Amino acid sequence: MREAETAAVESPEQPSVLAGAAILVMDGFYEGLEVPIDRDRVVIGRGKGADVMIAEPTMSRAHAAVGCEGPSFFVQDLGSTNGTLVNGGRFERTALRDGDEIQLGKLRLRVKLPSSRPV
Repeated sequence: MREAETAAVESPEQPSVLAGAAILVMDGFYEGLEVPIDRDRVVIGRGKGADVMIAEPTMSRAHAAVGCEGPSFFVQDLGSTNGTLVNGGRFERTALRDGDEIQLGKLRLRVKLPSSRPV
């Protein structure tokens, strides 16, 4: 199992926004794995080129990106076969809030965002 490569890459204006942001795997083999959102964009997929590589056959090699623009967090589908769902709705790209559930194929993730973010 190769877990997330999480070298911190922070832009000068982003560190306080990114601090404490993470995604948590909710079930399956990787249940409990917490991956920090420590850069502007983190790609999740089953391929070797993904920042977070998870061996889940229902996910695309580069399934979705989770990241931050200014004070807002987002998830964006990267042309996956099975789509990206947030709280049960299918989206190409949508804003994220603390506690949102993302589904990539059969993989369920929960979003953890800092309680106090600059607006």
